[in-house]
Parts: sequence; C-alpha cells; structure tokens
Amino acid sequence: MNKRFLALTAATMVSVIYGVTFTIAKDVMPGFIKPFGFIALRVGGSVILFWLVALFATKQKIALKDFPRIIAAAFFGVAFNMLTFFEGLSQTSPIMASVLMVTTPMIVLILSAIIMKEKIIRKKVGGILLGLVGTVMLILYGKSISGGNNELWGNFLVFVNAVSYGLYLIVVKKLMDKYNPFAFVKWIYLFGFIMVLPFGWEQLSQVQWEIMPVDIAIKVGFVVLFSTFLTYLLNLLSMKELKPTTVAVFIYLQPLFATVFAVSLGKDTLNPVKIISAALIFAGVYLVTAPPKKAVINQTAKSDI
Repeated sequence: MNKRFLALTAATMVSVIYGVTFTIAKDVMPGFIKPFGFIALRVGGSVILFWLVALFATKQKIALKDFPRIIAAAFFGVAFNMLTFFEGLSQTSPIMASVLMVTTPMIVLILSAIIMKEKIIRKKVGGILLGLVGTVMLILYGKSISGGNNELWGNFLVFVNAVSYGLYLIVVKKLMDKYNPFAFVKWIYLFGFIMVLPFGWEQLSQVQWEIMPVDIAIKVGFVVLFSTFLTYLLNLLSMKELKPTTVAVFIYLQPLFATVFAVSLGKDTLNPVKIISAALIFAGVYLVTAPPKKAVINQTAKSDI
C-alpha cells in the first residue's frame, strides 16, 4: 500500500480519536480528575507504554548531540503545549479556544518558511484558508458556552499553545528523518513527564480512585491509551511521509469529527451550516494534501509532499 496513503490515513485517525476525546474527557474533568492532574496521568501512563514497546521495537541509540532537540520537542510538544492549552481553556470559552487552535496550520506554514526555508505554495495557502473558514463556521454554530473571568489571558495562552505545537512539528521532523520513532519518542515523553509533574502532582494525588465509577475509569484509560499513546504514534507515522504543514492542517478535522460523534450520541443535530462547513474542511484538506501534478514532478516532487 502507498506510504503516502498510509500517512494520510494515520493523520485522519488522529483527528477522529481527538474528536471523540473532546466528549469523553469532558466526563472526566474536572469532576473526577482536575486538568493538570489529568495531564500528569496521561503523560506518565504514556511514558510506561512507550518504554515497554521500545524494548521490542528498536535497539537504536540516540546520539548525545540530538538530546537538546529531544528536550525541545518534549517542551513544545508535551509539557508547554498541554499545560498552556488546559490553563487557557479554563480561562476562556471552548469556542474561542477552538477558533484559536485552528490557527496552527497557518503558524506551521509561516514557521516552516522562516525556519526550514520552505517555499509557500499558493494552493496550500488556499487550502489552509478554506479549511479555516469551514472550521470557524462549524465552531461558531456549535454549542454556546460562556467564557471564564479572564478571557483575554486565556485566549493568549491558547494561541501560545498553537504556536508551541507548530514549533514541535518542525523540531521533531529532523528526528523522524534520522531515527526509528520508538528510539526517541520514549525520551520525549520521559522529559515531558519530568516537566509536567511539578504542575500536576498535587491534583493527581487528590484523585479518589476507590470511588471512581467503572465507566469513568474506562474513559481515563481511553484518553491515556488512545488519545495520548496511539495518537502520538500515528502522528509520527504521518510525519515520516508528510511535511509539517500537511500534518498540521488535519487539526481542521477534529471539530468535524467531534460534531459527528456528538450527533451520533444524540447530543447535537445536523443543519445546512454544518454540512457546508464539512464540505469546506474536506476541500481544504484535499488542497493541502493533494500530490503535485505529474508535469512538475521531478526535483520538486518530494518537497511538495
């Protein structure tokens, strides 16, 4: 099977899992586990899983000179990314947070042009803008939930989170080109866990596991196993074949799948606006992920993937 197709499938699966996670995690936080405690649990559980799998997946060693990049990836992709998002979300409304999060592909496009000297292709810019319009429409016509007491600060933190994730996609790309994913992902999560533990330990220690309902415990397990461990692996698989700007645009699919999941549970309904939004999102993703025309495939083909 075509490697590019597998990479696109992996990126789509990540969006599906994250879309489902919005509904599942809402049942867990903050009633049973507070946000920072949940982050510590997610990262800590993933550390164990990644190190166990790495024992059988690869014997590859990481060069000492690459550990600064791994630590940077842990900071931008795990610690700073998760902490700023959850804290920002607690200060602002979910709608504003979602709107700000979909700026990630644009941020990655700009950062890739500055840091990696990538050429900005007009078709990709058009796809990103098209997907942005569809996503904003979908979010703004969703549930209306009021914000917190300090929305401006919360909005800023969510935007910082989007920038952080964009930097992570760029930082980790060079590691992907050099190593087996299991060789370095275990280190990324280990360093990330060390970074988030001081913030989440107190809240995690307050969790009353003995009285937690079984269904809530299952949802916690889902978030750790699927929403953290599996999605990270799938993201790595997709980044092996795709550029950071292409991977980032799949964030547009997350609110779409979140809506589909909510509708399937009877918690939401479809309307013309949501259908049009979905069409715009898929059109945008197609423009960004479509391979270059055969007429221009030669030396530039690989750079357009």
